[in-house]
Amino acid sequence: MVNAISILGCTGSIGRQTAAVAEHTGIRVAALTANRKIDLLEEQARRFKPEFVAVYDEEAAKLFKVAVADTAIRVGSGMEGLIEAATLASADCVVTAVSGSVGLKPTLAAIDARKRIALANKETLVCAGDMVMARAAEVGAEIVPVDSEHSAIFQCLMGRGEGELHKILLTGSGGPFRGRKREALEDITPAQAVAHPNWSMGAKISVDSSTLMNKGLEFVEAMHLFHVTPDDIQVVIHPQSVIHSMVELVDGTVIAQLGVPDMGLPIQLALTYPERRPSLFEHLDFWKLRDLSFEEPDLENFPCLALAMDCARRGGTAPCVMSAANEVAVHKFLRGELGYNRIYDAAVGAVETVGWTKADSLETILASDEAARAYVRENF
Repeated sequence: MVNAISILGCTGSIGRQTAAVAEHTGIRVAALTANRKIDLLEEQARRFKPEFVAVYDEEAAKLFKVAVADTAIRVGSGMEGLIEAATLASADCVVTAVSGSVGLKPTLAAIDARKRIALANKETLVCAGDMVMARAAEVGAEIVPVDSEHSAIFQCLMGRGEGELHKILLTGSGGPFRGRKREALEDITPAQAVAHPNWSMGAKISVDSSTLMNKGLEFVEAMHLFHVTPDDIQVVIHPQSVIHSMVELVDGTVIAQLGVPDMGLPIQLALTYPERRPSLFEHLDFWKLRDLSFEEPDLENFPCLALAMDCARRGGTAPCVMSAANEVAVHKFLRGELGYNRIYDAAVGAVETVGWTKADSLETILASDEAARAYVRENF
């Protein structure tokens, strides 16, 4: 169990839940970072009394510094601030809950500082999975997944020997529009897209869940986290979100991890592992479960998942280009600047137009990321 944490992205959904789990388990919050929500950030800073806070937006950082001038909190800004929070000597774990590729550099810095990485930032592995996992193995840094699906796989593989795994069964609810045809989704609004049937999440990840892009990003993540190929992963739609993922072993045995759909559970495990502690979350009541059902993913009407699986097979910077383009497109959709079905068009257009290359350096990865973002900004 860790003693003190840095929370990167503390004002988002995962960040807020992490702070609550830390408070419940008695883990000290040593550092916080946010982008612009300085009112909530100030509330958290005064509550948890971290020694350091970084605000990514430079102007917001100036306002925050004035707001907490009566405290002993040191305030940083920009990427330098995020990296300082990620490498703070007094924190032995870094929770990477920022959204987007902005989390890549701080995560690599935390790995070099040999912190435990409680990984909630998908883009880190989607964009630079080979580099991140190789760096972690080289220095001996521990990566514990926070995503409910990857946490489930992590738990199912505990105690398994090398060569026992046959297949990862990556589950997903199918989102709020499961069963609909693509043409019927043309006029979907942001309010409809963020209304997930089972999970309470931030706006961007909720939209990704509705398009199944989120499952595609998790597909790429799983490849890197568990050192498997795309052929070793099968996506299974499970509308009830009770089974968070499964593994099939070489003898045909299937092991599943079940629980209520609450992100607090995998967050707490990432902080207390290898221990388990009592939690504040609801326990699963099997008497109230009516059924557990499973379906194949609908790749025709939800092509973002098919695109992500294809990019996973292409490798290199293809997943990075897709993810960056999707991120910009989703934010355009949330602002009412882009139609729902055009999110896929933007992502596939970036992959086809920007292209991809070997992900052999951080500079190459970041350049591909920016090229994809520019493509969507200029063409959509």
